[in-house]
Amino acid sequence: MTVTPQVIMISGSARGMGAAIARKFYDEGWNVSLGMRTPKTPEWAIDDDRLLVVHYDGLDSSSEASWVAQTLAKFRRIDAVVANAGIGIWKNIIEISDQEMDDMLEVHVKSPRRLMAAAWDMLVASGRGRVVVIGSLSSKRVYDSDSGPYAVSKFATLALAHSIRHTGFEHGIRATAICPGFVRTDMVEGMMPELNMTPPQEIARIAYFLVMSPNEVSISEIPVNCRAEESF
Repeated sequence: MTVTPQVIMISGSARGMGAAIARKFYDEGWNVSLGMRTPKTPEWAIDDDRLLVVHYDGLDSSSEASWVAQTLAKFRRIDAVVANAGIGIWKNIIEISDQEMDDMLEVHVKSPRRLMAAAWDMLVASGRGRVVVIGSLSSKRVYDSDSGPYAVSKFATLALAHSIRHTGFEHGIRATAICPGFVRTDMVEGMMPELNMTPPQEIARIAYFLVMSPNEVSISEIPVNCRAEESF
C-alpha cells in the first residue's frame, strides 16, 4: 500500500531558519510547501513532486488563503505549519512610526493567525496537526532599547502560539513557539562577529523533533540561546 507523505507549510523559507527547516523536512521525506515573497526553487530540491514554491507576503492579507489553496490543490492535505516569516526594525519605542509598528505586528502576529485559520480544517483532519511558531528570545525579554518594538511584536507571537495550543488541543493539534536568540543568518550578518551563534540547522532539528512528537508530548515553548543570559 502506498503511503502518502505528510505535508508541511513553511513561511519565510527562502533563507535562514526557514530554508534550513524546509530542507530538513524535505530530506526526511515530507512534501514541503514553501511560502516566499520572491518564489525560488531551492537548489537542494531534486523532486518537484514533493515540492511547491508559492508567493507569500505577510503584508498581503490575501496571501495566506491563496497559499493554502495551492498547497491543497497539489498535495491534498496539510499536517504541519511553520510560521517563520519575520522582519526586524531596530528603533526604540518612541522613534518607531505607526506604520513600522503595524508592519511588524502584521508579519509576526496577524499573518500567522490568518495562515493557521486557513489551514485549520486540514490540521484538525490530520488528528495530529502540528504548528511551530518561530518567536524569539525577544518573545521573553526586552534585550535593549532598539529591540523594544520588535519585542512587543514577538511577545504577541508567543501568545499566539499559546492560543493555538489551547484552541487546537482537543483536536490533536500541538503548537509550540521556538524562541531563538542569535542565529547565524543573513538577518544578523555582521552583528557581533565574535559571537558563536546558533546554526539555523539546529533550529530545524528542534522543529522536526516537535512535529514528529506524539500527541502525548505537548511542549509550549523552547527558548534557544548561544550564550549564558540570566534565565536563558
